[in-house]
Amino acid sequence: MSPTTNPNHLAKRPAPRNGVLYADLCIIGAGSGGLSVAAGAVQMGASVVLIEKGAMGGDCLNTGCVPSKALLAASHAAHAVRAGKKFGVEAAEPTIRFQAVHDHVHGVIAAIAPHDSVERFEGLGVHVIQAAATFVDHNTVEANGQRITARRFVVATGSRAAIPPIPGLTDVSYLTNENIFELTERPDHLIVVGGGPIGIEMAQAFRRLGASVTVIEKIGILSKDEPEAVAVVRASLRRDGVDVVEGVGVTSVRRDGTAVVVELEGKPGAPATIRGSHLLIAAGRRPNIESLGLEAAGISTTPKGITVDERLRSTTNRRVFAIGDVAGGPQFTHIAGYHAGIVIRNALFALPAKTNYAALPWVTYSDPELAHTGLTESDARKAGHEVQVLMWSLDMNDRAQAERETEGLAKIILGPKGRILGATIVGPRAGELIGTWALAISSRLKIGALAGAVLPYPTLSEISKRAAGSYYTPKLFSAGTRRIVGFVQRWLS
Repeated sequence: MSPTTNPNHLAKRPAPRNGVLYADLCIIGAGSGGLSVAAGAVQMGASVVLIEKGAMGGDCLNTGCVPSKALLAASHAAHAVRAGKKFGVEAAEPTIRFQAVHDHVHGVIAAIAPHDSVERFEGLGVHVIQAAATFVDHNTVEANGQRITARRFVVATGSRAAIPPIPGLTDVSYLTNENIFELTERPDHLIVVGGGPIGIEMAQAFRRLGASVTVIEKIGILSKDEPEAVAVVRASLRRDGVDVVEGVGVTSVRRDGTAVVVELEGKPGAPATIRGSHLLIAAGRRPNIESLGLEAAGISTTPKGITVDERLRSTTNRRVFAIGDVAGGPQFTHIAGYHAGIVIRNALFALPAKTNYAALPWVTYSDPELAHTGLTESDARKAGHEVQVLMWSLDMNDRAQAERETEGLAKIILGPKGRILGATIVGPRAGELIGTWALAISSRLKIGALAGAVLPYPTLSEISKRAAGSYYTPKLFSAGTRRIVGFVQRWLS
């Protein structure tokens, strides 16, 4: 940022009075959401205190989105070497230097870290305190011996891996997203407990980097997504050599020498035990709220996080907002950024901005990627909508054929009169394609808007247009249409 954009000496500063620091806004947590609020608020003229006890950038930068996608990039590179044969390009099995993979992952973190650093935010005019924060009353927080009173508070402390109460788990060493990216040696056999997005992404990444991998999921992998799309991802995992065990719970875990042994529920066709070298727990998330002294501030909570209204205000302390994972709703980095905008409008401009998740997108960065926005078919039917489903296979897409990546589909959920309720795409770069549908839903467009769009050829994005166009196929090629065409042609002659 140039000095003239927001010069440090012109930024409004928190004011100390009688040992207490007074600010317009006090933000607890310097992850994605907290940083977005801090940067926006200070540049709009508010005095801001930002408190962070851990690493700036939070989970996303240090142990979540950034390192996981960097690791996936390495795994894609290894897979590309193996997959070249189908194009007539043959190479030997790639050599994986796992220390170099580790260095790549941490190099990516280091490249992004300056954007989230203390130095950058202090340069913007934010007062940064690197310490744990605790509420002492309804409008005061204490951090590192300093008391801060603010007009509004924002709790943006995020979440951490939930550790299930598996007997024996506390007696063995295990990995979570918080330490798996510290590995400098490749696991021989990684056992993943949990088949959600984190578990699936890590399973495929480590398999393609040469580890044996088993995924254990009590319900079914990616259970929130459309089953047709999940089937495509499951098949890809199994082609890669990932052992996917579904519908079976873990009864206990124990250490046997250098190995970890996972005992499973008895089920016909399923193994009784799985023996591996490393264990990854990817069984959901838990909000970081325990040490904040929320009771002293009269802030109501549930096991999911702070109880908030549609404006993200605490229902029991209107001075306090909660954003991101700690707000008890969808747990995605882009939701934290979305929340930041809502809080800024409420806290700085007193505008009654509210959350609306009707077009909420999410992506599992497997290969192929699985992306979704809006309602699934099941959710739409449960909500009482009159549902029409459009399907289009990726093998009908010329770009996919050229790249030999034809496993995938688009599934579109419509309500009455062509109203778009939801969309799922599974295929290469599906995360880049789903934005069109998220925009269509948030703009309340009907299916004709996408069916009539002119898209470049040949691109993967044509799958959206083709799926939308299939809505009109029954009418366009009906007997009634043929009669109309025949009549018009006779009249023209």
